[in-house]
Amino acid sequence: MTDTLIAVATKDNGKISPHAGRAKHWNVYAVSDQKTEKVWDMNLTREGSLHEWHVRGDGNRHPLHSVDIAICGSAGEGVTRRLAERQTRLITTTETDPLVAIEGYLANTLAPGLPHEEAECLDPAHREEVH
Repeated sequence: MTDTLIAVATKDNGKISPHAGRAKHWNVYAVSDQKTEKVWDMNLTREGSLHEWHVRGDGNRHPLHSVDIAICGSAGEGVTRRLAERQTRLITTTETDPLVAIEGYLANTLAPGLPHEEAECLDPAHREEVH
């Protein structure tokens, strides 16, 4: 089996970030039949966040296009669709532990995420992710 790359949005405390668009830190794991191994960290600027990339709509690739699966707490339909256009599947969950979320995804038992709050996403006061 070829390794699957899974990125998980995380907050400073290591828990899964509640909002994909504002997440600046993503842990990237290589998953094979034998193991799940953290292989790198992806640190984004505010301008490089999913929200800013999606709002720009310039057609450019996003760094998350380098992974197969991205996991976070919530995400809008638009950013989910745009990532999928280049074969990155964005999955939301209420799980807070990155490794438990990956295990749940692989076992098809991952708890679904909460609905995306569009008003909160667009609120200028939420430009930076709350840690």
